[in-house]
Amino acid sequence: MIEVKSDVSGLVLEILVKKGDQVGKKQALIMLESVKMEIPVESPEAGKVFEIKVKEEDLVEEGQIVALLEV
Repeated sequence: MIEVKSDVSGLVLEILVKKGDQVGKKQALIMLESVKMEIPVESPEAGKVFEIKVKEEDLVEEGQIVALLEV
């Protein structure tokens, strides 16, 4: 299991994938807004989305686990 963590603190604008989706390395999974900029949270590896741990409009902290991937 791979933990996907947020690189920045911000607001979850959009969740771009759902549980069970196959994703590629560096694919955007979640879009955050931080300092009036849109910043994607990208998959560190190719795999399958096991769980999304946030929902739209949640506030996340830098380093927070936002998703889990199966590889």
